[in-house]
Amino acid sequence: MDDRPAAPESLTVNAVLDRLVASIQGERVSVAEIVAGLGERSFAPLLLLPALILVSPVSSIPGMPTMGALIMALVSAQMLVGRSSLWLPRRLARRSIAADRMCRAVKWLRRPAGWIDRHVRPRLVHLARRPLSHVALLTCLGVTLVMPLMEFVPMLATVAATAITLFAIGLMTLDGAYIIAGYAFVGVGVALAGVFF
Repeated sequence: MDDRPAAPESLTVNAVLDRLVASIQGERVSVAEIVAGLGERSFAPLLLLPALILVSPVSSIPGMPTMGALIMALVSAQMLVGRSSLWLPRRLARRSIAADRMCRAVKWLRRPAGWIDRHVRPRLVHLARRPLSHVALLTCLGVTLVMPLMEFVPMLATVAATAITLFAIGLMTLDGAYIIAGYAFVGVGVALAGVFF
């Protein structure tokens, strides 16, 4: 069995959202259905999607930041160790969200996604490739570990999710400028955390 991770996919942010919409079949959509829709070997999109959702108004649902953080932590950790496909605990994979809420979140995200897709391009690619990509993934993992504490301060959770969104876009598209922006948002989050805590 080939345990090497899948090669990075050339996807746009809107293409990731399209895959999410295609995975919605009933009144609710589960984490497992979303993963199947994106492809369990598509690690960067699987890191991007929960971060994008947490930037949207869906993040106001109680427990959503914690669930998103757990998914992103598992994706980041498995990217770091080089797994070929994503593993999720069965209990987490069965968690679901109302389809109409998810569709509203996608609609809200379309405009910023379009802006990103028009401005993203391969640059500073060494930041998105090993070994420097591991620094970005370790940063994502560290951010996700403290995100549950941010659930009571929505601004902090949004900043953290934005940072991971930027890292994931950079890794997915080999655009190191977005990875640099991700580090900047982590700095903003640390500064805000000092104010609130």
